[in-house]
Amino acid sequence: MAAVSTKATVGHGSGMGAVVAGMLLIAATYGMARFGVGLFAPYLAADRPELLPVLGWAAGAQFTSYALAATLAARLVAHAPRRGLILAGVTATMGCLGVAVATEPALFIIAVFIGGMGGGFASPALVPIIDVVVAPGLSSTAQSVVDTGTAVGVIASGLLVWALPVVGPAWCLMALACAASMIAMWQFVRARTDLASTGSRVSRSASVPLIGALRSLVIPGVAALLVGAGSSLLWTFGPLILTESGPVVSEQVGWLWIALGLGGLLGTTTGAVVQRIGRLGGWYVCTGGLALASVGIALSVSTGDLWIAYASMAAFGAGYMGLTTVLILWARQAWTENPGAGTTVLFIALATGQALGSVGFGAAQGLLTPGPLAVLVAGLRLGGGLAAVAGRR
Repeated sequence: MAAVSTKATVGHGSGMGAVVAGMLLIAATYGMARFGVGLFAPYLAADRPELLPVLGWAAGAQFTSYALAATLAARLVAHAPRRGLILAGVTATMGCLGVAVATEPALFIIAVFIGGMGGGFASPALVPIIDVVVAPGLSSTAQSVVDTGTAVGVIASGLLVWALPVVGPAWCLMALACAASMIAMWQFVRARTDLASTGSRVSRSASVPLIGALRSLVIPGVAALLVGAGSSLLWTFGPLILTESGPVVSEQVGWLWIALGLGGLLGTTTGAVVQRIGRLGGWYVCTGGLALASVGIALSVSTGDLWIAYASMAAFGAGYMGLTTVLILWARQAWTENPGAGTTVLFIALATGQALGSVGFGAAQGLLTPGPLAVLVAGLRLGGGLAAVAGRR
């Protein structure tokens, strides 16, 4: 009840300002610090070829660190979500700086591991914060806008690699963006007194509701695991596949990421889509879009059509950003008393699938051509979509 009364006293402008700042934090920690490694893969291969053999392992380490940070944040944000914001900004900044200077495989993996923690701290912290500072009727839309920050960050990364295709300076600028976005978000929450108690309502919850909430997250967790494994190929190796085997030249890699990000901006509509066709309907649309994107990448490689590559990346961006928003809404419905913890559970499942997929696809690249890889990826994504059917039984 305290949170409801607080919202009544918070102006509309302050709530929307926090939403924009939260979107920028997600843009930096996800679109840059976390997914920037895949974007820069062709340049890493050219400038630092000794890092190429460990790219799959580095991506796996990054997704693993994300899951680790999200696990730690699950307990932290219930009582101190602002600390999660600080940890998100610090780890993302340090990771970006590490990638900027890393020339040895071990140092590169460590830097990527640290950078991957930023998103793991950011999302669980932002979910309860946005729920508090935004009016109840706007909560779903606000969460969708914040989650679309990944698309904004991906677009910014694409523009950056187009304007400055040099690994070191580009990653230093991304580190600056991570630090600045953390400071911006902090300005909206540092003086609030209602955030420290966001988890007080659930700290003494009975075990039965807790077990029931966790059971309700099993189905979306399995679905997220499968889709995460399928999405890892494009996030980690997409630009590399399209430059080595497809129609894209290295100077056009940034535009691939820009297309992905522009498609991802459709994620802002996910809340409205879910309200119209339901949570499962939204999930099916997103996973179906991801499956079509993987088929499109294979088609682009086989035909040499550049427009198919761009369209496929845009479809992937729209499907992925929408999917993560559906997961947040799913968690908020399944565990209403602690939406931050519910989001953490599902995002850990997504990241676990991505970690396994990155390592697996890294090994499979030398054994399979892009066509069979795309079929495998499409199968994983469709499997994630169909897994949600079990939740209706």
